Amino acid sequence: MTKKISTAVIAGLGALALATPAAAHLDPAQHGSVAAGFSHPLFGLDHILAMVAVGLWALMLGGRALWAVPSAFAVMMAVGFGLAGTGFALPMVEPMILASVMVLGLVIALAARMSTSAGMAIVGLFAVFHGYAHGGEMGAATPMGYMLGFLAGTALLHGAGLALGFGAARLGARHALVQRIAGGAVAMAGAGLAFGAL
Repeated sequence: MTKKISTAVIAGLGALALATPAAAHLDPAQHGSVAAGFSHPLFGLDHILAMVAVGLWALMLGGRALWAVPSAFAVMMAVGFGLAGTGFALPMVEPMILASVMVLGLVIALAARMSTSAGMAIVGLFAVFHGYAHGGEMGAATPMGYMLGFLAGTALLHGAGLALGFGAARLGARHALVQRIAGGAVAMAGAGLAFGAL
């Protein structure tokens, strides 16, 4: 049974890494600002991988990191969104988003242990760039509805990372290996995105 679960987890990550998300975002005029915001993180593989990794890493850190690390990501994403709304020119947005995928994948693959505060700081830094990117592509959406939507989409992806971790924990002694393999897959997918391989 555990071999089947392990295979399913690895296959699911592989499918996620090779998925080709839709190229267009929902039109707020047709679907509403909340729906447009909610779908935005789900339409970019870089966002998906980073946000799932945040949930998985939070679980690996344990304790209050379980809620504090994803919360820090959400709060700082809202800050990045606000910066985009003011017209502030944040440099290196796309490179930092891709770096977030690779770094978060690596800390999971290496089972990096650190304080909850350090984990919050790392994900918070990257979240500013994710939020800024969302703000830059808001279009005609209303800011508050759009922000609430993408925060809900982000929470869903964090939840997927937590669920992946809890699912791996059912493997008993082998769960740490499965989590580390998942982190490696995320890091490799990030590198592939960075070098245009995906």
